[in-house]
Amino acid sequence: MTGSTGISSNIAKAMIGVVMLEFILAAMMAGQLSLVPPRQGFLPIVARTCKQVSSCEEAVELWCDGYKRADGDQDGIPCENVCDSVAEVDAIRSRIGC
Repeated sequence: MTGSTGISSNIAKAMIGVVMLEFILAAMMAGQLSLVPPRQGFLPIVARTCKQVSSCEEAVELWCDGYKRADGDQDGIPCENVCDSVAEVDAIRSRIGC
């Protein structure tokens, strides 16, 4: 009996791993998760949505690090709740190397 319990436990763990992988892949496909490492010299972004950023620079870093939904209307201005213009965004992108 001990052997079959061990096998069942391993199967359950494998199934949980598959579900977690599917969740991560779905988030990546939706642009909600990026596995791109942060640029040299930058700390990882803590905020993950535009509602959570407090500055245009943070929004641009989030966008450059792969959060595609930051510029949903594709006008070149991510997180319009904190960024006002393409010129502002371009200046930040130039400064941070994005």
